[in-house]
Amino acid sequence: MARPGTRIIQAKLVLVGDMGTGKTSLVLRFVKGQFFHHQEATIGAAFFTQILSVSEATVKFDIWDTAGQERYHSLAPMYYRGAAAAIVVYDISTMDTFARAKKWVQELQKQGNPKLVMALVGNKSDLDSKREVQEGEEFAQENGMLFMETSAKTAENVNELFYEIAKKLATASPPNPSGVTLNHEETQERRGKLFCCIG
Repeated sequence: MARPGTRIIQAKLVLVGDMGTGKTSLVLRFVKGQFFHHQEATIGAAFFTQILSVSEATVKFDIWDTAGQERYHSLAPMYYRGAAAAIVVYDISTMDTFARAKKWVQELQKQGNPKLVMALVGNKSDLDSKREVQEGEEFAQENGMLFMETSAKTAENVNELFYEIAKKLATASPPNPSGVTLNHEETQERRGKLFCCIG
């Protein structure tokens, strides 16, 4: 719940990445605290909302979880257009998903919002013994992205990921980047009081 006078930021966030990397599992873990061992594939996209308070603001996330199957790729721009933040997900135990994540990063850099907050996420950190991808953090640094390894299964770093994105959005400059709507509750309350009893 936002405190009176707290800055409210409404931010569109999109998750992209290959099928089976755990995008939906990450969102379900963050939004509902749930994990399912057999998560059905997303068709098109799924929509979730979640509110997160950081010291600078309260962030209301509108989260678009896009399908990873290649046949849905042409729909992706419809979801990432106007997004304030993007999470590009790969599976640390599958190099092919990392190669695909790099292509997503290039696409978002070319066609996404120029002020887009991007995070590269190596999911399934619980499968460290089967790790194929070592270079995720280096790639993220080279591209000016946040980087985190997560496990939707164990909840490792899931909340931290969204918290870091929220902090980045709250301190973003200019204060009103594309995909972000700012509003001040205090101003709205005052305006409401001014007009409530005139007459």
